[in-house]
Amino acid sequence: MEAAAAGPALPRRPEVYLDLACPFSYLAAEQVERALGEVEWIAACVSAPGPAWLRGATRARASFRARAERAARALRLPLTWPDCSAGGFPTALRMAACAAESGAGGAFALAAMRLAFAGGYDLEDPEILAEAAMAAGLDPRGLLAAARRRDADGVLEDVARHLAAHGVEGLPAVRMGERWFCGEQAVGEAAAYRRGAAAMPA
Repeated sequence: MEAAAAGPALPRRPEVYLDLACPFSYLAAEQVERALGEVEWIAACVSAPGPAWLRGATRARASFRARAERAARALRLPLTWPDCSAGGFPTALRMAACAAESGAGGAFALAAMRLAFAGGYDLEDPEILAEAAMAAGLDPRGLLAAARRRDADGVLEDVARHLAAHGVEGLPAVRMGERWFCGEQAVGEAAAYRRGAAAMPA
């Protein structure tokens, strides 16, 4: 779903916003760099209270899961529903925000989501978080300590306000210049837009 009108020239690095507790964010993470090249990875959360596949009526949860499973099959990617509380993965999100400060936000986010949605692991488990940190080349203890700082939540809150200000209500989301794409098809729509922009005469 598109969230804003066209803007000036495309930036060199699109921004991709991902919620580590969202299966569609996991699927987007697995394909975004193939589709868009180098991107800036940004941890985010706009759904409350908790992941869509754990909240609401039984039928709505089942429908959401079925859509995600169909999308995973279409991409030939594994999808396993992780152990997860209704509150999602707040510690993992804070760690992803801190990892981004070291330039490893993408590596951490992808490793964490693979552990969650390909392995079925709980991203609030310190041992699983340590594994994701090591996969990203980061010190697990240092990253966890950084995620416990008060300002870690502040970063995520700033991102949430930024997304709300641009009308983004669902993740994943991709920003290319002043153009936003959000929801389950965000990466594919952003890639199509980039191809169209590249084909236009200068």
